[in-house]
Amino acid sequence: MPALKPTDYTATVTWLGVVTNADRVELLSEPRERLDLTFAGVAGSFHDGATRSSCTRVKSQYPKGTEIRNERQLSIISAEELAEIANLIGVEAIDPARLGASMVLSGLPDFSFVPPSSRLQSPSGATLTVDMQNRPCQFPAKSIEAVAPGKGRGFKPAAAGRRGVTASVAREGCVVIGDVLRLHIPDQRAWQPEG
Repeated sequence: MPALKPTDYTATVTWLGVVTNADRVELLSEPRERLDLTFAGVAGSFHDGATRSSCTRVKSQYPKGTEIRNERQLSIISAEELAEIANLIGVEAIDPARLGASMVLSGLPDFSFVPPSSRLQSPSGATLTVDMQNRPCQFPAKSIEAVAPGKGRGFKPAAAGRRGVTASVAREGCVVIGDVLRLHIPDQRAWQPEG
């Protein structure tokens, strides 16, 4: 029996980008029409590679700087959740490039809470494995502040539960703007430690 089941839920790719430098003030993704995904992620991306140095997100597991598997090759956000964040901080829109995004998807409800280990599969067969919810951090806040003074500081609270997910490449292939990705979820019940 398959461990992952395809759902009827799909999302349309509305934006693609690549962070090509480590600038932590501007944190800008460069917009793209297409991403060629390899097992190392997106070539030339600041987040590419099969491994990475551990950061504060996993400090309970590893000392900072420990080499670990790279489940953070891509940062994927929802167009709907991005619009909610913009509304909450009082701006008309937020450029996904300012969040260091790799991909913006539209049409998948409650996107930031898609179960870890879910897959997003493109028509080319390229498949992304969802690692976990991406946490709001100071870098997008600073980048937003650079173009909307006084608004960036509201990013972290507004983005809580709306920041999207991180993902890694499970199958190589390309993704282009307009692709419709199908969601596949683990075929298991939710964890119930008391039940």
